[in-house]
Amino acid sequence: SLEAASIGFIIIIDRRRDKWSAVKASLTRIAGAFPGNLQLVFVLRPSRFIQRTIADIGIKLYRDDFKMKVPIIMLNSVSDLHGYIDKSQLTRELGGTLEYGHSQWIHHRTAIENFAMTVKTTAQMLQTFGTDLAETELPNDVQCTEDLLSTHTDHHSKLKDELKLAVKQGATLLTCIREPVTRSANSKLSPDELENVATVERLLAQLDETEKAFDQFWTKHHLKLEQCLQLRHFEHDFREVKLALDNLMEAQAGFADIGDSVTRVEHLLKEQKQLEEKGQEPLEKAQSLALHGEQLIQNNHYAVDSIRPKCVELRRICDDFTNETKKKYDILGKSLELHKQLDKASQWCEAGIYLLASQAVDKCQSQEGAETALIEIEKFLVTAKEHQLSNPKEFYNQFDMIITPEIKANAQRILQKLEDVQEMFDKRQVSLKKLAAKQTRPVQPVAPHPESSPKRASPKITRPA
Repeated sequence: SLEAASIGFIIIIDRRRDKWSAVKASLTRIAGAFPGNLQLVFVLRPSRFIQRTIADIGIKLYRDDFKMKVPIIMLNSVSDLHGYIDKSQLTRELGGTLEYGHSQWIHHRTAIENFAMTVKTTAQMLQTFGTDLAETELPNDVQCTEDLLSTHTDHHSKLKDELKLAVKQGATLLTCIREPVTRSANSKLSPDELENVATVERLLAQLDETEKAFDQFWTKHHLKLEQCLQLRHFEHDFREVKLALDNLMEAQAGFADIGDSVTRVEHLLKEQKQLEEKGQEPLEKAQSLALHGEQLIQNNHYAVDSIRPKCVELRRICDDFTNETKKKYDILGKSLELHKQLDKASQWCEAGIYLLASQAVDKCQSQEGAETALIEIEKFLVTAKEHQLSNPKEFYNQFDMIITPEIKANAQRILQKLEDVQEMFDKRQVSLKKLAAKQTRPVQPVAPHPESSPKRASPKITRPA
């Protein structure tokens, strides 16, 4: 452990069954390669007499060659070693009680260092990927954004798999270290094993913190990429809908004719209805897209300043088309009413002329004929109110918004015709009233002259024609 390493190391070299050459080789290796803070070296010298003698001579001759600044204590037996080190700190091979398997310690230590390297490498990969993500510029079109989202998601999935493997490696290692305790409830982990457990748990905790930080960053980045893709889809749809709406508004702007006859106006109304029906689909798409944009804003999209103006513009164009359509219907409705009135007035004039022409002169000579003709005229004049053109000023005020020079000229012609027909009726009425009045005057009988001769013929009484 780091704590133990800071205190320093004591080395025990057991060469009881070896030769002085092995002792010399071990000391030379330690002097040249031991990396820690060395405090003391114990050497259990060879047990055979000759080798022990050589070792005693050799340590005196070569002590300075080992270049060690620490004491080298030569011991004859394990019991001598127990005078320096407690049995609880020595393994069974050295007469102690410490449970220690060197091959297992090496195996665990190597696995821990490999796991530590895995944790470090994984953390570096996540950091590098995070840096790449942070420096990535967002694409400007749908396809590139989809490709980038797919690439980053795949890379993220692979890194998550690496994380899972690392966690699994750590968990497996932890299970192996704890295996003695798991196998037997009476067993206890040695200080080294406890230290190994703590080390692996610390590395797993570090890995967990790294994963949480990465997941948090990825969540933000992935949301940004998804929002970028939503924005690119929105912009793409906006361009398509805007083009359709512009074409619709252009078609409506070119729809300026208000018609010069009832038939023409009815045809224009039909065309206006067709244009309105044609506009339903782009209008619905525009409204739907505006609603989608507002939902993106409500979901805290990062590009609010780009989305909101487009939503406003879509709704404005829809409102403009609807309002303009209503105006077109109002104008064409007025135009239809105007032309119907003009046609009705013209037909009234024609009917009036026909009525006057159909009144036979010879039938009007009698009182009954004159009165009948007058009644016919009066009944016909009552219908003059239906065409509502009797007041030109009121007529022009009513249709002022759609009066064009052509319509005004036509209206003036019909108004003049009405005036002429009315004048014809007035003259006919005057004539018929005179005829009716003459017929009602009493006829005065003429008495014979008293002095007249009975042989003289009486004058004839003539009736006025």
